[in-house]
Amino acid sequence: MNIINSLTQSISRALKELYAIEQAPDGIVLQDTRREFSGDYTLVVFPYVKQARKSPEAVAAEIGAYVQSNLDLVSGYNVIKGFLNFEVADSYWLQFVAGGAADTSFGLKSTDPEAAPVVVEYSSPNTNKPLHLGHIRNNLLGWSVSQLLAAAGANVKKVNLVNDRGIHICKSMLAWLRYGNGETPESTGIKGDHLVGKYYVEFDKHYKAEVKQLMESGVEEEQAKKDAPLMVEAQQMLKHWEDGDPEVRALWERMNGWVYAGFDETYRRLGVGFDKVYYESNTYLLGKELVQKGLDMGVLFRKDDGSVWCDLTADGLDQKLLLRRDGTSVYMTQDLGTALLRHNDFGAERLIYVVGNEQDYHFKVLKLILGKLGFSWADKVYHLSYGMVELPNGKMKSREGTVVDADDLIDEMEQTAAEMSREHGKNDELSADEQQHLYHILALGALKYFILKVDPTKNMLFNPAESIDFNGNTGPFIQYTHARIRSIVRKAEEGRATLDFSKISLNDKERAVVKILHALPATIQAAAEAYSPAMVANYAYDLAKAYNSFYQDTPILREEDAVTKEFRVALCQFVANALKNTMNILGIEVPERM
Repeated sequence: MNIINSLTQSISRALKELYAIEQAPDGIVLQDTRREFSGDYTLVVFPYVKQARKSPEAVAAEIGAYVQSNLDLVSGYNVIKGFLNFEVADSYWLQFVAGGAADTSFGLKSTDPEAAPVVVEYSSPNTNKPLHLGHIRNNLLGWSVSQLLAAAGANVKKVNLVNDRGIHICKSMLAWLRYGNGETPESTGIKGDHLVGKYYVEFDKHYKAEVKQLMESGVEEEQAKKDAPLMVEAQQMLKHWEDGDPEVRALWERMNGWVYAGFDETYRRLGVGFDKVYYESNTYLLGKELVQKGLDMGVLFRKDDGSVWCDLTADGLDQKLLLRRDGTSVYMTQDLGTALLRHNDFGAERLIYVVGNEQDYHFKVLKLILGKLGFSWADKVYHLSYGMVELPNGKMKSREGTVVDADDLIDEMEQTAAEMSREHGKNDELSADEQQHLYHILALGALKYFILKVDPTKNMLFNPAESIDFNGNTGPFIQYTHARIRSIVRKAEEGRATLDFSKISLNDKERAVVKILHALPATIQAAAEAYSPAMVANYAYDLAKAYNSFYQDTPILREEDAVTKEFRVALCQFVANALKNTMNILGIEVPERM
């Protein structure tokens, strides 16, 4: 039995027998003992003092004595005021290592493929620009949360909703018609998504010039933005698209095809993927049907200009537009349709949307409208809201061309990884192909870890130079630790035998590593409940740091006692498996050698 369960059950019995206090084991909270005190787990006894009618010190001492006399796994205890610190017997930790060292899936729960799935939507790009640094955080977070939920036993389905229609897409299309001179990815050598993004920027440049010219002629700014010829034409193009105009549709399919090819390449390099891809061009029509349903139910209303709205003022919000006056849809329209389609496709337990915190209002509205339309599963919609990524020089703006392209960033990271590896002599024994693979996984490890170690709810400042370092709280530090351990295990493989560890006495560095390993299942479960890969990332760092402290101070292959040596090699193997599993949750590959 897990020591935590054993302790809480024994404490529960102690409370009942000593003080007639009924306390279920699952209501007893144990904390890790603070480093400055002796012990492994701490019980705060203050909640029980009043009923026990004794001082905190007396209650702690009596519970400690009871548990130690009734539980062989506890070797001792000490009391600091109202804090009872339990010391776990070495025999428990040694048995734990003996049983877990060879378990390559330790900490991971199996998934029931028949269980109602948790559907995680992430990426959700627009087909008018390439993926950039903001998309990278979205993709890495969505992928890692999916891995994390699966590690905790959920049946996860990863989905992508491509925003492939709308006014933004028409802007790129119109600019290409106006200024592109027929150029293509093949004729220019430019990656398709980058080429289309070039014309999104081009539209903005010419549009601003038109707005400026109108304002100089005396038109107010807001009116000038509406009346600028390019914007009027883009709105007309969107209307033609929704009406099925064959020429507009043909251009749309052609340019989107360029973008999809570019996206697929970037996804491959990032190491992310999806079980199913939805397209807004398919889901917005279902959304329009729901709008009509809402009108028929009286949940929605039509204004005099023909636009359709939902009045949410009674819910503390405002009125929300669902259809423009010309009948074209907005993002909310297609999100209603997508939610229904996804629910029907999967019968999902939860519908998780990984979307930045600037869309908090949008998802409040989505849940409210779904509920008003009579869908009982509206409460299953969960917005995993995350903070923005900023650079040292400020925010990025796609339409102004001030973004960091994902492809360019990956290239830069790989180059830096190569330079750092050569500088530290990490690749001297590898072939040219092995070196290139190493540079790639180090680059992606640095990028992913730097982003995922930050709590998702927080904004973050991304500094590429700080992310690639073989020391400190970085991906490469953990990757190098894994490679070092695998080297030790390979050297120890000859002549290994199963030995009895029961007579070993753990030193402080060994105990520290074992205790962190022991916490892995609980860490994964807590991280899954919080949708926080950061908890897993920081666990991996703590484990790698504790292991390196053990490695520096404790002989392993040079240990003369055969049983002790075998135990330490088993401990190394256990750590390697745990690092591999936790880094896999983050989407990070760990090398076997460096």
